[in-house]
Amino acid sequence: MVSRAFSVEDGNLSSKALVTTRNKTYKDIDLTFANRPSGDVYKKTDAAAVKQAIKNLILTNFNEKPFQPRFGAGIQGLLFELADDETAEDINIRIRQAIENYEPRATVRSLKVQAYVDNYNVLITLEFQVKNTEEIVVLETTITRLR
Repeated sequence: MVSRAFSVEDGNLSSKALVTTRNKTYKDIDLTFANRPSGDVYKKTDAAAVKQAIKNLILTNFNEKPFQPRFGAGIQGLLFELADDETAEDINIRIRQAIENYEPRATVRSLKVQAYVDNYNVLITLEFQVKNTEEIVVLETTITRLR
């Protein structure tokens, strides 16, 4: 026998509550804006969408996003300082804070920041877990000072 479950407000107090989990798919537009044969743009889903969002978050400077002056990691300015262990630790802290504050879909598992003084660049290796799928993703990017 199939019974319909209503909430307490509906007056059906004898039925059991339904407990379900909702599996939400993360979707985003591919920022290359490449055209599909149908004319639409490609989309990224789940881990690829979260990876793209985190990379954009890391590469965004403070005051770059309108009406959200603290959005991003703001690490481009640190590339002009002397590269040492303290700068690498500051970059590490900023990236962790940015992900914690602005990317609720991911949990940081490990973050490694290597500063190369001679090349004026920083190698960032981030391992994070997508909360929805429990998938572990590794993002590796290099940030270089242009001047």
